Amino acid sequence: MFPIVGKRRLNDTMTLMVVEAPYIARKAQAGQFIILRVNETGERIPLTIADYDREKGTVTIIFQKVGKTTMLLDTLNEGDAILDFIGPLGKASELEGYHKAAVIGGGAGCAIAYPQAKALKKLGTAVDMIAGFRSEDIIILEDEMRAASDHLYLMTDDGSNGHKGFVTDALKKNIEAGAGYDFVVAIGPLPMMRAVCALTKEYGIKTMISMNSIMIDGTGMCGGCRLTVGGETKFACVDGPDFDGHEVDFDEAIKRSRTYAELEKEAAREENCRLMGGASNA
Repeated sequence: MFPIVGKRRLNDTMTLMVVEAPYIARKAQAGQFIILRVNETGERIPLTIADYDREKGTVTIIFQKVGKTTMLLDTLNEGDAILDFIGPLGKASELEGYHKAAVIGGGAGCAIAYPQAKALKKLGTAVDMIAGFRSEDIIILEDEMRAASDHLYLMTDDGSNGHKGFVTDALKKNIEAGAGYDFVVAIGPLPMMRAVCALTKEYGIKTMISMNSIMIDGTGMCGGCRLTVGGETKFACVDGPDFDGHEVDFDEAIKRSRTYAELEKEAAREENCRLMGGASNA
């Protein structure tokens, strides 16, 4: 069992949890993930390691309540425990050797982009962070992202924070203004990452993305997280989750990501009804 030692609501749908997992905290690096199971009847889901504290022996995860397991996970509080918490899995991000980077996060992807920015800055790289959200009221980790970067650009689809536009708008503006990026990290919805990669390819800027696919075992045996990179089949859990964004077949990845969409919605509806029923009976 893995005790929950901290919990913080980031917005109406996103939650931050700090979990006591000293062996994982000891080896965790930016870009890696864990696979957890809430209870004995629960499914296994992957979540990126948002942060870690080697001295305290804790690992921070951030999740969005979009499915059955994340809804169930959100019912746990400080003092409760997660049954299985396995990691660190995946390859650590290769971030050395860059002078100036743009780290781009879209929505929930900011929870994964933040540790990348933090790691790059620790290596001495100048970091601009560009974060995009639908509206101002769902912005998360603003203070953390600001601390992990030299400049933070917050964009909203509706302009409610005073900066209307997409992350690609801010990125293009910075590039054309002479930002001098030699590396771009893009993490978020697949269409957003595809748009960023299309832009950076025009300017010849190396771009890394993180593929947070459906995963079952985290060892490459199930094949659930396969994707095509540079014409070859790769597995996000063991070959990634980071890949060269200019080589990923986004059309295939987007199609695969929708395979279980209806089943996931149905499972989420059932879990929500169960939790609501439990609340009304309490």
